[in-house]
Amino acid sequence: MSERTALVELANFIGRSPLASPDMDVRNKALAGMTGRMLPRQKRSVGDLLGVVMALSARTRRMAHEPARVEIDVFAPDGQRALRLDLGQD
Repeated sequence: MSERTALVELANFIGRSPLASPDMDVRNKALAGMTGRMLPRQKRSVGDLLGVVMALSARTRRMAHEPARVEIDVFAPDGQRALRLDLGQD
């Protein structure tokens, strides 16, 4: 395998950007995509932002708590366990 220098690679470079296309429609579509990403996004209402803050704070509080543990005891009339329910790991 031959070693190639950076200048040789640069000399053999072929632009593959849609902006280098000879077709004007392709160039315009690429420019429209770039400018669309730079334009400001649709503004959110105060209610939307408040909802996001509340959801994030609730999620943070839940993550800080220990996992919940629920025990259910159901016995048959003869005193034997009538139900065994396993939801997850201990």
